[in-house]
Amino acid sequence: MSLLGKPSFVWRQVFGQYEAVLKAKADNIKDAKKRKELISLDTWYQQELRQLISGRSEKFITHEELAKLMKWKLMRGKFRPRLQQMVEENSAESVETASKKGFQALPSIKAAVEALTVLRAVGPATASAVLAAGAPQHAPFMADESMLALPGLQPLKYTLPAYQQYVQLVADITKILKKEDGEFGWTPHHVELALWTLQMAKTLKLDNVLAMLDHKTPSTTESADHDKTRSASNGQDTTASSKNKRKTTSSDKPVKKKKT
Repeated sequence: MSLLGKPSFVWRQVFGQYEAVLKAKADNIKDAKKRKELISLDTWYQQELRQLISGRSEKFITHEELAKLMKWKLMRGKFRPRLQQMVEENSAESVETASKKGFQALPSIKAAVEALTVLRAVGPATASAVLAAGAPQHAPFMADESMLALPGLQPLKYTLPAYQQYVQLVADITKILKKEDGEFGWTPHHVELALWTLQMAKTLKLDNVLAMLDHKTPSTTESADHDKTRSASNGQDTTASSKNKRKTTSSDKPVKKKKT
């Protein structure tokens, strides 16, 4: 059960379910406060952080933003409490300097990751989250679920060579989707989110999302979804409303419920 080889409209439909699937994941958290926090942090990461980074004359991430990004990463994936404490031990100056060098090094993924991983508690996975936030047209986030959805990456390794292999696979998919669906504005980050969405839907057994893999023709709502999720040519997401709030339609709702 995979997105590989599927037409672009299926990728687009699955990508359009990201927020609903994230909410389904959050619904499995017992603590109501933490459920709300995961949704809030994800909105911030997917929408607000990108705008903050891109709005600067020279791209960089602040100490406060890196700490918040780490919190998002740990809540959305595997929780490792020590990482949060360690990343906060970096100085504000070192975070800004390293992240500036990282963004300046792009499109070289190797150089960009190496620039960021000089920071305490920042490995290739966290570095990829920083790069995906500020340069989604170059870098996908190294999410476990996204990597599990691709062949040849298991067992998962949180190393630079493993990330480079993942980046190449995602870049190849992005190229195919752009050729087939040039108007959508596919980026590596979009592909990563679609892969994450399907993998998480498998884990949560969300039948309506999994059923999309069998669609032979675009759904009647695809045009609306396309307009909603089309991204600008610079790779920025445009899924936010004018007030930058999430909106979930009835079609979005699922049927069921180490240094990295």
